[in-house]
Amino acid sequence: MPVGLLTLELHIAEAQSLKDKRQVLRSLKDRLRAQFNVAVAELDFMDTWQRSVVGVVTVSNEEQHVEEALQKVLAEADRLLGPLVVGHAVEIL
Repeated sequence: MPVGLLTLELHIAEAQSLKDKRQVLRSLKDRLRAQFNVAVAELDFMDTWQRSVVGVVTVSNEEQHVEEALQKVLAEADRLLGPLVVGHAVEIL
């Protein structure tokens, strides 16, 4: 059973506090969970105002489905956040 992990590296330049950053992340996580039925969590830089690493995980019985789902999630994250996404990586486990 393939498990897909999408890692998004974010730089939230306008965040002036952890509250600002968490508002952006909460919105992203809620939208991705609702639209794609994926698990989403902040993985790194929890106490840093302007940086974050977000992990998105999905599971399927076909590797191709996992890859397609994560590419759609990446496209939506790019649409929602635009230049805030400074890096990403996709892994199939």
